[in-house]
Amino acid sequence: MNTSTELNVEMAGLSVSLDRSLSVASLRHFAAGAGFAGDIIGAPLPERLQAVAVASGILAWRSPTETLVVSQDAGRFAALEAGLVGRTDVSFVDQTGGIWIWRITGERASEVLARLGATSAIPAVGHALTSRLAELTVMALCMRAGEILLLVDRVYSAHLMGWVRETVADF
Repeated sequence: MNTSTELNVEMAGLSVSLDRSLSVASLRHFAAGAGFAGDIIGAPLPERLQAVAVASGILAWRSPTETLVVSQDAGRFAALEAGLVGRTDVSFVDQTGGIWIWRITGERASEVLARLGATSAIPAVGHALTSRLAELTVMALCMRAGEILLLVDRVYSAHLMGWVRETVADF
């Protein structure tokens, strides 16, 4: 199997690379309002299709009862998990080993995503969209202009990057 660095794409106007410095977890909450958010996270959960920056990292809306946490700070990630232990209104599921995060940057990033899926798969700043890219379910989230994070199941990462490579071969 290819290593993650062999899957990276670097060319003029485009960079796609695996970011293993980020941890990801699913917060599965069972009641509307998610009262734990203010107590533990210190901020409300994101609205539908939104992504917001918080002290522990990024919160990204995934569904009405699920929010993803993406964090580069292992200490804050662990503290968030510890703070949710024993709660009955939310569960914290560490998915770092199962979801890989690809960072895509450059002026051709939107063009690649449009070719892999559709223009509706390209998030604006502060948005998190789940759609089909390369025939896979992928969450794309954007926290700053010029950079999109693609969250995909680890077992499908090579498939996604194969499609990216074939797509950019046409450039």
